Amino acid sequence: MAVAADATASVTPLREKASRPRVVAAVLVGWLVLFAVLRGRQTLTLAAADLTGLHRWLNDVNDTIGANRNSNPLFLYFFNEIRLAIDQLVTFVQQLISQPVGARPVPQIGWLGVVGITGYASWAVGNWRVALLAVAGFTFFGLQGLWQESMDTLALTLSAVLVALLIGIPLGVWAGLSDRFNRIMTPFLDFMQTMPTFVYLAPLTLIFLIGGASAVITTVIYAAPPAIRITAHAIRSVPETTVEAADSLGTTRGQQLVKVLLPMSRRTVVMGVNQTIMAALAMVTIAALIDAPGLGKTVVQALQSLDVGTAFNAGLAIVVMAIVLDRVTTAAAARTETARRTDARLLRWRRPLLAAGAIGLGFVIYVSHTYLWAAQFPGSGAVGSHIASAADTTTGWLQNHVSGLTNGLRNVLTNGLLNPFQTLLTDSPWWLVGIVLVALALVLGGRWAAVTAAGCVGLLVGTGVWSDSMTTLASTAVATVLVMLLGVVFGVWMGRSALVDRVVRPTLDAAQVMPPFVYLVPFLALFGATRFTAIVAAVVYAAPVAVKIIADGVRNVPATTVEAATSAGCNTWQIITKVQLPMARSALTLATNQGLIYVLSMVVVGGLVGAGALGYDVVAGFSQGQLYGKGLAAGLAIVLLGVMFDRITQAAARRTRA
Repeated sequence: MAVAADATASVTPLREKASRPRVVAAVLVGWLVLFAVLRGRQTLTLAAADLTGLHRWLNDVNDTIGANRNSNPLFLYFFNEIRLAIDQLVTFVQQLISQPVGARPVPQIGWLGVVGITGYASWAVGNWRVALLAVAGFTFFGLQGLWQESMDTLALTLSAVLVALLIGIPLGVWAGLSDRFNRIMTPFLDFMQTMPTFVYLAPLTLIFLIGGASAVITTVIYAAPPAIRITAHAIRSVPETTVEAADSLGTTRGQQLVKVLLPMSRRTVVMGVNQTIMAALAMVTIAALIDAPGLGKTVVQALQSLDVGTAFNAGLAIVVMAIVLDRVTTAAAARTETARRTDARLLRWRRPLLAAGAIGLGFVIYVSHTYLWAAQFPGSGAVGSHIASAADTTTGWLQNHVSGLTNGLRNVLTNGLLNPFQTLLTDSPWWLVGIVLVALALVLGGRWAAVTAAGCVGLLVGTGVWSDSMTTLASTAVATVLVMLLGVVFGVWMGRSALVDRVVRPTLDAAQVMPPFVYLVPFLALFGATRFTAIVAAVVYAAPVAVKIIADGVRNVPATTVEAATSAGCNTWQIITKVQLPMARSALTLATNQGLIYVLSMVVVGGLVGAGALGYDVVAGFSQGQLYGKGLAAGLAIVLLGVMFDRITQAAARRTRA
């Protein structure tokens, strides 16, 4: 009886898993049938200039806050003080490396001093190769004619990273030491990391206005979660035997932290700093929408005027800065590990070299502070002009010679896939789409995923931007399907071949470093200002993370299982489809989760190049005061879509593993 019961219990989950595709198919077929009958009814369509009661109320709230900002005690003694403190920090860093100071026509430290500091710091924490890369990269900014814009971006990034680390590392240590605090923080961190970057802008400008200080505050909120999460993970990863040994020696909790936990987790904490810097740089460029200075503003203005050459030149500078900052912090983490393993006597030779370098650096800083030629980058930025001209020429050539191919690809995917699915979503009654979403959440993720989906659907209706939300949902779903197709093809290829993995993975790592704005520029040249541009950019932006997750999942399939399938006479196609992909199902689900989140954030950013829908609503809210409330509601709708996607796919991943 016990054996029969166990067999029944083991068969039941298998039957449930096998029946899920049939239930999903039944739900979709029922949707299509009802769509044919009810098409065009209760679609909650809202014109671009129309506002709901919620939007007008949000406009009134914005006006009320603006009128009472300097009299309300909460603003007068709290929010305004925070903004003032951050503004002073930003101004200090800008005057140090980018903005004129008082009667000086140049900053306190000129270009030569900044390049010298960058090279010395890169060498001190990394190696001479990284130092050469950093010096070449920063010199390239000047040759592009973008020195001040680059330094403004760097100033905002450094200010935001400093504040984010001052907040994030202590909270991460606390979460690493306390299970209770870690349980409290985890849902907030999950929520913050699923929110697209656009979403942070509108509500924070309501409180802190626009400008550099608001950009830094927004960036701090966006960039702090990686520091908190990775620091907590680093503390928790220290072996328990090491902590027990420290306990046996009579150390206090503080001594354990300073002498044991932090030193042993230093490498992982430095990687957390790396992730914080990358997140900050991505957010600082997007914060150009709220009048943050720097390269992001140049890119935004160029995108809005469809000036591909200028956008490409500034986007290239952002890529170079991202690569330099990533390589420096990655090298710092590697040197931390090397220094821990290497005999101190072998490292002693670095001390006199560092001291001599510090003396030379001091001289370079003095020269850059004193002499105009070393303070103001020489030349007219001819390299940047040539780059922009070459980009414009290439764009013209592509549009004249490749437009048939690109337009054909765009039309096939748009007319064959995107438009029908968007029509299905936007022309179905809102309640029918809501029922379908809840049903799919129930089948794929379970009861709690369905409850979350129902709540998100209800709130989406309340935002008044249901139709735009469905348009964004259609673009996101289509782009995610394309991401998963690429992810499976390249992920399986990498997972089955170590050589391919070694060749392709560095490219994927580099692609993940680049901020979202950068991806729009080349596809704007290829496809023009259309929603298809945003979809293609979203696919390229999200594909690297999906490919790597799937590759790792395929590689983790036990070799003995593959060998058994081979010995049974299975060919390569059968091994992939019948063994490796089914056994990597949890990795596929996780890749879908991450792909959805990445795609959603990029599709929304595509509002700058004609993607429309929620992205356009958010951007219009910044530029047109009467649409501020609608933009804020659109930001909330983006959050709701992100939460719904994340909860459903995470629950599906857990059920898959079970």
